[in-house]
Amino acid sequence: MIRNYFKSKLFLKYIWSYLFILLIPLVFTTIFIYENATNRLRSEIEQAHLAQLTQAKAIVDGRMKELGEIATRISYDKRLASYLVHDPIHSGDAIDALDQYKATSSIIGEIYLYFHQDDKIYSSKGLNDFDVFTDNLSFRNWDKEAIYRDLNNAKSPTMRPTDIVSNSSGRQQSMLAYLIPITPGNPNPHGTVMFLIKESELTSLIDSILGNYQGQTYILDDEGRIMADNRQGEALSAADTKTLFDHLEPGIQDRIINRQEHSIVSVQSESNGWTYATIMPSNQFFSSVLHVRSFIIMLLIIVVSAGAALALLLARMQYQPISTLVQLAVSKTGSKPDRSGKSRNELDRIRMTLQEFSSRADLQEPFARQHLLSTLLKSGSSRMLTPELRDAFDLRFDHAYHFVMVVGWNSVEPNRAQEHQEIMKLLTSIELTDLAARGYGVELSQLDQIGVMIGFDPNGGADEFSRKQLIVEAVREGILNSFGIVPTIGVGTSYSNPELLNQSYIEACSAYELRTASDRGTVHYFELQSRVPDLACWIPNNTLLKLSQSLKQGNFDVASETIRSAVQSLQSSEPSALLLRCSGFDLLNTILKTASELDYHSLIQEIAPNAITSHSLDELERNLLSLASRICDQVEQNNRKEEQSIADRMVAYIDGHYANNSLSLETVAFEFGLSPSHVSRSFKEKMGLGFIQYVWQKRMEEVMRLLKSTDEPIKDIIQKVGYIDTPNFIRKFKKETGFTPGQYRRMYSGSEGE
Repeated sequence: MIRNYFKSKLFLKYIWSYLFILLIPLVFTTIFIYENATNRLRSEIEQAHLAQLTQAKAIVDGRMKELGEIATRISYDKRLASYLVHDPIHSGDAIDALDQYKATSSIIGEIYLYFHQDDKIYSSKGLNDFDVFTDNLSFRNWDKEAIYRDLNNAKSPTMRPTDIVSNSSGRQQSMLAYLIPITPGNPNPHGTVMFLIKESELTSLIDSILGNYQGQTYILDDEGRIMADNRQGEALSAADTKTLFDHLEPGIQDRIINRQEHSIVSVQSESNGWTYATIMPSNQFFSSVLHVRSFIIMLLIIVVSAGAALALLLARMQYQPISTLVQLAVSKTGSKPDRSGKSRNELDRIRMTLQEFSSRADLQEPFARQHLLSTLLKSGSSRMLTPELRDAFDLRFDHAYHFVMVVGWNSVEPNRAQEHQEIMKLLTSIELTDLAARGYGVELSQLDQIGVMIGFDPNGGADEFSRKQLIVEAVREGILNSFGIVPTIGVGTSYSNPELLNQSYIEACSAYELRTASDRGTVHYFELQSRVPDLACWIPNNTLLKLSQSLKQGNFDVASETIRSAVQSLQSSEPSALLLRCSGFDLLNTILKTASELDYHSLIQEIAPNAITSHSLDELERNLLSLASRICDQVEQNNRKEEQSIADRMVAYIDGHYANNSLSLETVAFEFGLSPSHVSRSFKEKMGLGFIQYVWQKRMEEVMRLLKSTDEPIKDIIQKVGYIDTPNFIRKFKKETGFTPGQYRRMYSGSEGE
């Protein structure tokens, strides 16, 4: 049978068509996958490096901030005051204090305290003459005079680049010197704190950034000098490095270095101006997807082989029913099939047979059309309208909106059947070119009623309902002019989906049934039976809620956008002056109510008269935006005040939630948007005791009060104050008071049992 198939040109055409359809998308897909894999991998690596650099920046900034805080504490530490440090009796305390400060930070290699014009320098290891200090600790690129000058003239925190430092025993280390004048921020400092930091403390933060890729990672100060670097593979010359970093901007960039494309990722610290950067050859990204390319080639071979087999299978599946139809056509026409394809192919034979039968089907077309439209009208399923049926009956349901109207009349003529047929003939196919509408009539069971399905496209300035009114009036006028009959019409709602024509039909019937005996020759619209006039002019509740919430959050961007959107909605609905003022009052009342909820009561007295008596939408918008801006500004001021009293609010929050068993340091931190350590520290400074102790104290006080004043079971009381582990609470209660809860109750309330 397959050999016979290959003799057919139609069958071969199907095979080549499927192969063509398969190969063209496959080629483009392969190219797209390869390019996308390369670009995506590159983007992911760059973004990963950017994230790691950002993390390293945050850690280093935190460490530098930590050193600044240590310098600040040193400047205010009485043990390190100049007059006490020089006192032989108290100098030991100063050295101990410096040793304690050194221990607070893991990156400090050594800490030195120097007072201007002094011949002494102090460290955590002891007191040294300045000359002895410079002899015991020498810098390769920082001589004695420069050290003395920098220590005396430092006006702001200064980080010196990595330098080789040698001690008295000859041991050399790569270290950075960080100078901070004291008191920090004082234009006339009286001394300098110098921290020595091992280079390895900084390079350890960037060792893992490159991963398996070759390149360089740098940390540079605000003057572009390299403070620490990590190099893997390729190294840049000093000239290339200087040229590159002199014009380096934060972000992801492509640069040509040594005639080769490189990807540069950099971030810059906002606090100290330091730059963190990685430089990698771009060709690494392509080498990383070699396995992807191999996989794609293998996949291409497999898909082409499978595609050829699939094309053969699909061609056979498509050709087999055609072959069957050819056999049927031959049996009906009595001619022999021609598989050679020299005269005409199989489709031509089928076409000829169909033409013979089409003339017979034309006689049954009106009945079939009526049945099809009746089914569509009742079921609303337009899926039954195949392209062949649409073409055969000249039916189109491709308009933007569709609706159904029921046309009826009360004729006094005796020959009602003839009249019905004439009207049906008129309404069978309606073409209203000026209104971009098309309609199809359907006979209903009632002799004096006809259903008409209308599809139309809205255009011009008229809205959907106005366009529908014009269409209905055009149909009504056509019947009147042709037959002298004024019909009664019920009109359903218009829908964008023809699947809902059955609903529109039911609505049209309902509207038609609402007529009275005196309503002869009238039009009834289903929408108007429950339509609220000018409903579009009112502001939706969700818009008002959004406006109120944005004001409460102090978010003027969202509030202004909400106001503008509401005003634009009003403008599109073209309200009357009265409705404009009423809608404006909706927005104004929402703003004033929100202001009242925010305790901003003075806004009502401060409001300008024109905010209420706006005569145009532009003026209304300006006034509302002005009010919203003032409320948002007030909210921001309140937020700043609230931050100043955050400790008081934390205490109040705990007082109100201590009975909640889920209360913890983490939940309080989450509630106020702070870190748990910050909450713990702030709370202890405020109350003088820790968070856990305070919560336990509150729960203990409440348990004691309830034991004295109520007869509730002890277990319920303990759980009521937020403590789940009853036995553990009883043990702690007894340890603190010396009594069990039952004994405590009997002592203070006179109750006889637990």
